[in-house]
Amino acid sequence: MTIKQVLVLGAAMIGSLVTGSAAAQEPGPFVQVAEIEIDPAQLASYRAAVQEQIEAAIRLEPGVRVLYAVAHQDNPARVTVFEIYRDTEAYRAHLHTEQFKKYKATTDKMVTSLKLVRTDPMVLGTKP
Repeated sequence: MTIKQVLVLGAAMIGSLVTGSAAAQEPGPFVQVAEIEIDPAQLASYRAAVQEQIEAAIRLEPGVRVLYAVAHQDNPARVTVFEIYRDTEAYRAHLHTEQFKKYKATTDKMVTSLKLVRTDPMVLGTKP
């Protein structure tokens, strides 16, 4: 699957997750942004590890709706991961999967900073 196909699929999933004011109600989707700083010398290795983890999570975890990892153009070692899970339980289950544990162990020395930002979706739009 190409990156473009993944982005289109993810956008379609976002649209099906959130409609109207239901976004702010519990239970609902668990949406989080991870702000990550990577050791620049290990960026290629990090990219491979995050790609493996995201592909496995999308394929194996029914509660994972969207996982996007993007590098900032002005600083490729600064990575933002946009995450949407079916609900809080799906997020918690994700943290206990083998693929996530492998990702954490593999990237432990690559990540120099990690900030998790829980968000409440206001408006998420998609285009077919």
